[in-house]
Amino acid sequence: MSEDTKVHAELRASFGKGFARRLRAAGKIPAVIYGHGTEPVHVALPGHQVSLLLRRANALLELDIEGTPQLALVKDVQKDPVHQIIEHIDLLVVKKGEKVAIDVPIIVVGEPAAGTTVNQDANTISIEAEATHIPQNIEVSVEGLEDGAHITAADVVLPKGSSLLTDADVLVVAISIPAEQDLGEEDEAAEGEAAAEEAAAE
Repeated sequence: MSEDTKVHAELRASFGKGFARRLRAAGKIPAVIYGHGTEPVHVALPGHQVSLLLRRANALLELDIEGTPQLALVKDVQKDPVHQIIEHIDLLVVKKGEKVAIDVPIIVVGEPAAGTTVNQDANTISIEAEATHIPQNIEVSVEGLEDGAHITAADVVLPKGSSLLTDADVLVVAISIPAEQDLGEEDEAAEGEAAAEEAAAE
């Protein structure tokens, strides 16, 4: 674990929207920690630090809950739909060596054959990985691929120690040649329709 994932969490005993608003006004984020058969623990997290950590997919936090260490995986982030302010975070208790199921973003790299285009059908795939070795993303190369080539979940190279949960046949990326459209004919058809409408109106 790196130093930047160490987060000091304050226990909180007060709840409700009013208290949550006061927390956020003080630069903190309300959160709940649950899992492994434990009772949910309600905490307040430092807003700025955690907001930066949440830029990573499947962020793993090394919490210091008033002196008690706890690893926790970010499972859900609730944001204000208008202002995009983080309103609440759900954290899942994890242990070193434990494997967890997560959705990992797919990033397409490389350039396919000239004249072709990349169609990405799946933005994420589900894998099982060690909690302390969760990949931020998985790269899929399309370098030099020709028209008609496709990559399924089974073709994706997973990080060491990870296993695929997504159906192996799920299409991730397909390479194709864009269909050509005769815009001139479309424009003529549109003009014809407009003329017909004008004639009908007269």
